[in-house]
Amino acid sequence: MKTSDLFVKALENEGVKYIFGIPGEENLDFLDSLRDSSIELILTRHEQGAGFMAATYGRLTGEPGVCLSTLGPGATNFVTAAAYAQLGGMPMIMLGGQKPIRKSKQGRFQIVDVVNLMKPVTKYSKQVVDGNNVPSMIREAFRVAMDERPGAAYIELPEDVAEEQTDATVFDVVGHRRPDASQESVAQAVEMIRAANLPLLLVGAGANRKRTCESLKQLVDNSGLFFFDTQMGKGVIDERHERYIGTAALSDNDYLHCAIEKADLIINVGHDVIEKPPFFMHKGGKQVIHVNFEAANIDDVYFPQLNVVGDIANSIERIAEQLGKLDQDFSFFERVRDDVNSHVTKYFSDTRFPVLPQALVSVLRDKLDAEDIVTLDNGIYKLWFARNYECYRPNTLLLDNALATMGAGLPSAMAAKQLHPDCKVVSVNGDGGFLMNSQELETAVRMNLDLVVIILNDSAYGMIKWKQEGVGFDNFGLDFTNPDFVQYANSFGAIGHRAESYDNFVEILNTALNGKGVHVIDLPIDYSMNHSILNILLKESACII
Repeated sequence: MKTSDLFVKALENEGVKYIFGIPGEENLDFLDSLRDSSIELILTRHEQGAGFMAATYGRLTGEPGVCLSTLGPGATNFVTAAAYAQLGGMPMIMLGGQKPIRKSKQGRFQIVDVVNLMKPVTKYSKQVVDGNNVPSMIREAFRVAMDERPGAAYIELPEDVAEEQTDATVFDVVGHRRPDASQESVAQAVEMIRAANLPLLLVGAGANRKRTCESLKQLVDNSGLFFFDTQMGKGVIDERHERYIGTAALSDNDYLHCAIEKADLIINVGHDVIEKPPFFMHKGGKQVIHVNFEAANIDDVYFPQLNVVGDIANSIERIAEQLGKLDQDFSFFERVRDDVNSHVTKYFSDTRFPVLPQALVSVLRDKLDAEDIVTLDNGIYKLWFARNYECYRPNTLLLDNALATMGAGLPSAMAAKQLHPDCKVVSVNGDGGFLMNSQELETAVRMNLDLVVIILNDSAYGMIKWKQEGVGFDNFGLDFTNPDFVQYANSFGAIGHRAESYDNFVEILNTALNGKGVHVIDLPIDYSMNHSILNILLKESACII
C-alpha cells in the first residue's frame, strides 16, 4: 500500500476518531487516504484553532488529539498550540507535510526546519524518511504523548515519502502500568502528616485523573484534612466539600493564604512548577511533600522535603489507608474557609451594569449543572472564575494556567462540546482574546454545535491594564475599539446578542443555553474593582482569625 494509506491505518489503530486542521498540497496523498477511513476530518479556519481543539481533546479524554497542517507557515502556526499542550500536560499529535526530500522541485520555497523548530515545545519531533518506519514512529509518538507528564508530539510526512509503496504493518497498541511509589516514601509521608500541627492538602493539575479524584476524596473524607486547589486542579474534589478552603488563583496575599501561611506542612498532589505557583516556599518555613508521577523540579520557590514518586492514585490510596483519622485541631482552617467564602460571594447578587465579573460567575454557576462545562480564554476574568466559580466535577472549568495563552477559549469550547454533546458548554472570552481565533465561529456553525460564547467587552487588554495600574504606571497602550460583535456573529451564521442590562443578560443567557446553534453574547464588563480587591487583598493582621 502507499505510505499515506499505512499512516492512516496506524492512526486508526491508535483509536483516532477526529483530525482537526487545514491540509495543503503536501498533504494530498494523506488526504486521499483519509477520505475512505473511519477518521473524521474537521476542517478549521486556522491551524492554531485546530491545535487548541486537539489539545483540549487530549485534556478531556487522556488520549492524544490529532491535528494536521501543511509545511512552512501552516506548521509554524502550530507552535503556540504545541506549547499550550506541552506546558498544560495535554496529549496531542501534530501531523505536518513537507516538500519532497529525495529531489527538490522548488528549491527552498516555504521550507522551514519544522522538526527542529518543534523540539523545544514537544516531547517528540521527527520526520518520516522511509514508509517502513511509519508504524513504529506513530506508536512511539502516541506512547510518548500519553506518558506522564503528557504533552505534544510532531510527525512530518514529506509528499514523496507519502506516495511510496510499503509492505510494513501496524504495531500492536500495548499499554503499561505506571510504577508505584516506594513503601519508604509513603511511610515517611504518613509520619510527616501525623507529626504536623496543621497539615494542608493541595490538589494540582496532575491529580486530574479519574482514579486520583476518587482516591483524594477518600483521603479527605477519612483523614479530616482540609484542602485547596490550583487553577488547573479545580473540581478534582467537589468544591462543595465542607473541607474545601478555596482556589489559589494568586500566588500570595489572597484570603486563603491565611491557611497556607499557618500550615506547617503542605501535601502537594499533582502540582509542578509549570503551573503558576499557588504559594511560595521560603527556606526555614513550612515543609512540603511532593506527590506526583515524577520528582519535583527544584527552583527558588519550590524545594520539597519529600518526594513520593509513582502512580498518584496508588500513592494517595496507600497514604489514606495508613494514615487513618487525624486528631489535629483544624478549627483554624474552618474559620479561614468561612472567611474566604464571605469575601468570594460578596458581590454575587450585585446587579449593576456593566456586569461585575463576580456577578457573571454567580449567574453561570446558578444556570449550569454539575457536569456542564465553562471554558476560558486568558484574561483578568480568569482570576475571578478561579477564585469564585465552584467546580463540582473535574474538567468542568477549562482554563490555561501554564502557557496562559490568548485565543484558546473558543476552540477549546468547540472540542468540549463535540466530546460532550449532552452538556451545556459556555466559552467566556475577553474581547482581545476572542478576536485572535474568532474565525472559528464558522467552524462551530458548520459543525452544528450548540454553543454559548460570551465576549467580555471592555475595549482593552484588561489583564495588562490591571498589572499596569498595580505597579503604579499611567494607563497607556492597551485600549482599542471593537467591531459590532452582534453583526460579526451573524455574518458567520451564528446568533448575535447584545446585553443592555443585568436582567437582559440573564434573559439572553437563558435563551442561549436552551436554544440551538452558536449564540454569541456581547457583554459589557466592569473591571473597576480589580485593583481594590485583587491588588489590595490581605494585610498581615487579616490572618489572625
